[in-house]
Amino acid sequence: MIDEVLERQDWLEPVESGLQKGVAGAFDSAGSAGQVARNFLHGVWLGHPLHPVLTDIPLGAWTAAVVLDAMEAAGNRGCARGADVAVQIGLAGAVGAAVTGLTDWQATDGRARRTGVVHGLLNIAATSLFTGSLFARKSGNRGLGRGLALTGYVIGAASAWLGGHLVYREQIGVDHAAGTNAPKEWTDVRAASVVREGEPRRADAEEARVLLVRRGEEICAIGEVCSHLGGPLAEGKLNGDTIECPWHGSRFCVRDGSVVDGPATHPQPRFEARERDGRIEVRAPRER
Repeated sequence: MIDEVLERQDWLEPVESGLQKGVAGAFDSAGSAGQVARNFLHGVWLGHPLHPVLTDIPLGAWTAAVVLDAMEAAGNRGCARGADVAVQIGLAGAVGAAVTGLTDWQATDGRARRTGVVHGLLNIAATSLFTGSLFARKSGNRGLGRGLALTGYVIGAASAWLGGHLVYREQIGVDHAAGTNAPKEWTDVRAASVVREGEPRRADAEEARVLLVRRGEEICAIGEVCSHLGGPLAEGKLNGDTIECPWHGSRFCVRDGSVVDGPATHPQPRFEARERDGRIEVRAPRER
């Protein structure tokens, strides 16, 4: 239902495309420093997206604020200070959540991109209401402050629901390379002659899609499905030991599958590979 409603909101198209180009352009204009910042905000260093970690701060703090507000309204005046501090903590956390969320969003498209815009707009509305709530509290109008906070909380909850929709329905932020059923035994996948230096090739090892890259006498093999959003790495650009996904530009080391640059945060599965009797065989890595 929500997908159908959002798909009809064509007025969002210029907002989506303009904002996406602006965010990507800001990072690109900063050169290598921009890429470092982008990787940090995606959560490459963390091994999974940073954004959902930071969203817990405003959600938790504002939940506490609303509860303490209710206790204050019921006559417990000692809860007022705690509610005010919780509002402030939530606002600080909202800044971090917004920056990381915007960074992740600029590497999406289709329904996820549009849903993400609405998710962001709702977050802006909720944050604005909590900002107004803080000013009202500071000016002594605590009733107005509590009312603005409660309204902001309801809108924030709706935004959180959309965030869950992005993860569980659109699979944004999940590992699309997870669950690769690599064969346990050596499995013939390709003629060695077709895997040439500098030319990435896809092969199928039972149910697993494998990316093969020749580096001299060595055959490198990692998962071919990009962990970010499932892009085909075999169609990507190979530069030395790094393969770049053609969809959103994630870069991985072909030797071990590690993330070189985001938006991907999850590494690619690695396979053992060997050349035997003119054929290439792969299997899952053996535990040591």
